[in-house]
Amino acid sequence: MTIEIAKEARQQAIASIERYFNENMEEKIGNIAAGALLGFFLEEVGPIVYNKAVADVQERLQSRISEVDLEVHEDEFQYWRKFERQKKGR
Repeated sequence: MTIEIAKEARQQAIASIERYFNENMEEKIGNIAAGALLGFFLEEVGPIVYNKAVADVQERLQSRISEVDLEVHEDEFQYWRKFERQKKGR
């Protein structure tokens, strides 16, 4: 699965790669090469990040699902108890 990013995000990522090379590497990188490098990382490393994010979401959802019974629990057979409380209050 290829990870696609929005055109604007892609442009910003390419500009960031170019800046990184300009500031940290001895060799400069052009726009086309930066775009190719971005494509490589999206295809090669992107799935690792994507899969980790999916696993994190699954874990979080599983945690929430396990708490649903506590959040929406209703006590059973409460009809007569309300009358018993009224009698005690008199």
